[in-house]
Amino acid sequence: MTSRIHRPLLALTVAMALIAVIASVGLLVDHRTVVGSAIWLKPLKFAISLALLGGALAWMLTLTTRLRRVGWWAGTVVAAMSFAEMSLILLQVARGRASHFNHATAFDANVFSAMGMLVTVLWTATLVLGIVIALQRHLEPGLKWALRFGMAVSLAGMAIGFLMVSPTPAQQRALDAGQPVDMIGAHSVGVPDGGPGLPLTGWATTGGDLRIPHFVGLHALQVLPLLAVALLALSRRSSRFAESGVRVRLVGVAAAGYAGLVGLLTWQALRGQPLIHPDLVTLAGFAGLLGSVALAARLVVRAPAAVRPAEPVAASR
Repeated sequence: MTSRIHRPLLALTVAMALIAVIASVGLLVDHRTVVGSAIWLKPLKFAISLALLGGALAWMLTLTTRLRRVGWWAGTVVAAMSFAEMSLILLQVARGRASHFNHATAFDANVFSAMGMLVTVLWTATLVLGIVIALQRHLEPGLKWALRFGMAVSLAGMAIGFLMVSPTPAQQRALDAGQPVDMIGAHSVGVPDGGPGLPLTGWATTGGDLRIPHFVGLHALQVLPLLAVALLALSRRSSRFAESGVRVRLVGVAAAGYAGLVGLLTWQALRGQPLIHPDLVTLAGFAGLLGSVALAARLVVRAPAAVRPAEPVAASR
């Protein structure tokens, strides 16, 4: 038996979808820019991401049978912190100011500091939700492990955001010299924020960008459970996926590959390397990861049923 939909998270999903529409209109009619980007681009991206987060968590909570009250309160905190963070972003849009890393005035610095505290609470509440989800034992094994792995990788992706708040080398030199610094922290590495970027995302094309692994990691929360659902659907059409142990191992391979991708993207960004201009070392890393995942998945699917290892104990309970 499943629990009812989590209304605060559902409200978050609906509200963020509406804000995404408003921000899209804002991009068309409001030509203001901040730090080199259209001022409505950040609320658009945050609204889409928070809508996906709220929808995924609301659905996951309908699957819980244990620790429902803890899950409900953790989900409510996630929704509240998300609403508060978006409110501050929209406040800065209305003021024509940057919402992130902005220390130009005391008010701007306080806004960014408040956002940092909100994100920390949001991350902690999501961790609690992850623990609640991990302790559910009645779910289909493939889905159960996809939720566990998805939560773990998503939390790691969220945590990458904390790497952005430290001063860049140039900012640190200015601070050490006692000079005023309007922006402290950056998402770009090796180049200033606001330079040339990819369409829509704005990800840096001349240097590294920590927003890339942050984005990819965060959305493991949707990708891995969707994979588990797809494998379950395939199990009704193909005998190769009929065994739950096979699906669990495929989810495990995908999760390892996804985590490896987040790690590689983080490594690339920290080296100041643009996503679209990888060097040979980075390409070799991506090729090795792709080859390893493909080989492991093939071995799992092609292994004869008679020699397949037994299903993990934890997944069969």
